[in-house]
Amino acid sequence: MLHVTLESETDFEGWRRQARALVRRGVRPRDVVWSPGGTADLFGGGELPEMGEGQGEAAAFTVPRAFVELAETVVLHADPQRFARLYNLLFRLRETPRLMELAIDPDVARLQAMAKSVRRDIHKMRAFVRFRRVELEGVEWFVSWFEPEHHILKANAPFFRRRFAGMNFSILTPEASAHWDGVALSFGPGATRAEAPTDDALEELWRGYYASIFNPARLKISAMKSEMAVKYWHNLPEAQLIAPLIADAQRRTVHMMEEGATAPNARPHKPAPQVAEPVPQDALAAARAEAASCRACPLWAPATQTVFGAGPVDAPVMFVGEQPGDQEDLDGRPFVGPAGKMFDRAAQEAGLERARAYVTNAVKHFKFVPRGKRRIHQSPAVAEIRACRPWLMRELELVRPKLVVAMGATAAQAVFGKAMPVGKNRGRLLALEDGRQALITVHPSYLLRLPDAAAQAEEYARFVEDLKLARPFLAV
Repeated sequence: MLHVTLESETDFEGWRRQARALVRRGVRPRDVVWSPGGTADLFGGGELPEMGEGQGEAAAFTVPRAFVELAETVVLHADPQRFARLYNLLFRLRETPRLMELAIDPDVARLQAMAKSVRRDIHKMRAFVRFRRVELEGVEWFVSWFEPEHHILKANAPFFRRRFAGMNFSILTPEASAHWDGVALSFGPGATRAEAPTDDALEELWRGYYASIFNPARLKISAMKSEMAVKYWHNLPEAQLIAPLIADAQRRTVHMMEEGATAPNARPHKPAPQVAEPVPQDALAAARAEAASCRACPLWAPATQTVFGAGPVDAPVMFVGEQPGDQEDLDGRPFVGPAGKMFDRAAQEAGLERARAYVTNAVKHFKFVPRGKRRIHQSPAVAEIRACRPWLMRELELVRPKLVVAMGATAAQAVFGKAMPVGKNRGRLLALEDGRQALITVHPSYLLRLPDAAAQAEEYARFVEDLKLARPFLAV
């Protein structure tokens, strides 16, 4: 009997390496005991048989990609026999290469069910993790507690890192813990429920929102329990409301029926068009001051300050970039760094007077990753663009430019409210929904990133030609 000890509960690479060696030597599943989560003493008991005559063909056999993907998921299952079950199926695949296509095969069906259970556990973790705000040595941190059924924390942690890249967080589970400090994702030992915070100021607000959207007329308890399993309720702040809301559902439904339908509001008459009054400069200053305290997305926390737009309130052209860079974040003004200098030079060659234009960014906070003493720029996520879009709409409402120039894909998405490929749409005037004109071109930082001097010169010339389309608007 061979005893194979794997390095961890989810050591897929170790299992694959040892399973491949065992199959090549024809070791039957009943002759192997797999022990996950121990030391690296592989083949801790028994001896590996020598490869006999006629086993060379077995050494070269391949398995379908579907099996590899299945195995990568099944190793996360809590079943202690998962590695043995996978090896048994792998051994059978040598004789029946198309075995994975037989969904009714008992071994295939069992492993597929195990993989489904793992995927469901991953989904539930993403749906029911609730972060609570704490302070650790003066630093804002968000901590959550979750009790997964399977060994999914390490596989699932990168999802939370991508979704909450702008905040420091820890996810505690009984088996292990995951920590993100804005730079690196690390893992530590497990914890207890008592080590996680129990409440924070935002949860009362969340409970109020949850109660307000609860519709008693559409209550389906079985469906609710299917989607939000009862075993997760004790970790959810809104769970304490569920029982009283269910108990009161019938009374509220009867009351709604007795009240009858609400009469629609009378259709308002469309007001006669009026000549817009000039917007005072202090209205723009007030918007700038209000944006300084924006907390709509996590980018405000690591940034130095909000970088609002700059320029005359009656500017006929508004240039919209992506987001502040390192120098803009420190200075508090848009387009003062290397990309801003590139923009100034191109605008001058295009015959534009920057002092008569309003310059701003789609996102008002600098998004970056620290690398030693440097801060490396990161592109804003869609959620961050959406969170900041109301400020851009406010600037458009106050400045009322005749032309909006979106520089780069992020700016184009913010201006149009949807993805607008730069290459497909650049260099021509487009109509916005409100009737004003728009122009899409590249962002000046794109030119700075081009490694080839000839390509940079060619793209710079195209950028200048794009900007020349704005000249008639500034001449008005």
